[in-house]
Amino acid sequence: MFGLLKKKRSKPVVYTRPEHCISRKNIDPDALKVLYRLSSAGYTAYLVGGGVRDLLLGRKPKDFDVGTSARPNEVKHVFRNCFLIGRRFRLAHVRFGDKIIETATFRQNSQSVGEIIEHAAEGPLEDNTFGTPETDAYRRDFTVNGLFYDIKDFSVIDWVGGMKDLEKRVIRAIGDPDIRFQEDPVRMMRAVKFSSRLDFKIERKTLSAIKRRHSCILNASPPRVCEEVFRLFPYGCSAEAFRLMWETGLLGDLLPDLSKAIAETGGRSSPAWKYLSVLDTLERLRQDEGGEVSNGLRAAVLMTVMLKRPGDRPRDGASRKIMQTMLDGIKIPKSVYFTAVLLMESPVRLSRRPERSRARFIHNRDFLDALDYNRIVLRAEGADESILNEWADLYELKGKKDELVQDRR
Repeated sequence: MFGLLKKKRSKPVVYTRPEHCISRKNIDPDALKVLYRLSSAGYTAYLVGGGVRDLLLGRKPKDFDVGTSARPNEVKHVFRNCFLIGRRFRLAHVRFGDKIIETATFRQNSQSVGEIIEHAAEGPLEDNTFGTPETDAYRRDFTVNGLFYDIKDFSVIDWVGGMKDLEKRVIRAIGDPDIRFQEDPVRMMRAVKFSSRLDFKIERKTLSAIKRRHSCILNASPPRVCEEVFRLFPYGCSAEAFRLMWETGLLGDLLPDLSKAIAETGGRSSPAWKYLSVLDTLERLRQDEGGEVSNGLRAAVLMTVMLKRPGDRPRDGASRKIMQTMLDGIKIPKSVYFTAVLLMESPVRLSRRPERSRARFIHNRDFLDALDYNRIVLRAEGADESILNEWADLYELKGKKDELVQDRR
């Protein structure tokens, strides 16, 4: 097993119900249904991964995933509402309306280190064989994500030292971080994401390995990298996440022009962090409202620092050239590219009062994003927002008129 399990425990540490804070009332009822039914059918079934971590931290999990000894076809036999996905390694999706409880059979790695690294660009480790709870725990990325919750006795099972790292508030790779990051380079970005989102420190050896192996991110699958970049934004922690990306060299690998612009505009004191901090405030507001900020707006704010470099003057086509670097670097979707370009060019319109010839812009489908983008830039720069407020008032008036027309119908 390629040295990953050198420090394997002979037995896990089991934390009984009085020793932890997880309560069934905080677990999704449909996830409980899956756990109970698999258990009743004679299979081992645990709540696994980030859901356990978040419950232990007193946070509301976004997803509830299940690990089980049942094979995919056996899960499908237990649940009529189950659909199997994947080719080399089948996953069971148990559906409850629009909700999916992802249910995976316990796994173990079947490849050598060389084979895994050679195929890293193909994506995460999908060609695994079925395993045990122990092997499944050791193949996960970080210790805080390797904890299992047992529905039978309500205990937390810890093979990898995750409970202690939760108490210490650290992100630590399971096994040798140099090997783990070569196996799957996207794990380095996940370390950054969890560190910023949870306000945890990245453990010293894990951080050192990221700084040594950061260029391996160029071997990762572009769609996965793009997806992971946009996962750095939710929860309102993007300023810290991208600061870590810049400091570890990951940003320089993926978006070298942006990394250079940050260095040239002050590094740790670059205005980039102000723009992202104001965006973070909007992200938290949208999350509280049950919504989410668009990726076009996120991309535009991230790249705005390249429009604001000392001594530069705005040039025709500058926004397109800047966003082209993001299109080339992390393969963002074309729809995100075009939205971001429109937003970065919108100050030409929204910095002037909404006279009749310009006011038609309020009918553009991206107008609200443009309004948010301009407000983020103005607040980050401490500029006056009075003209922007006129645009917002005009849009609100349009909404009231539309309601009147609708009522008359």
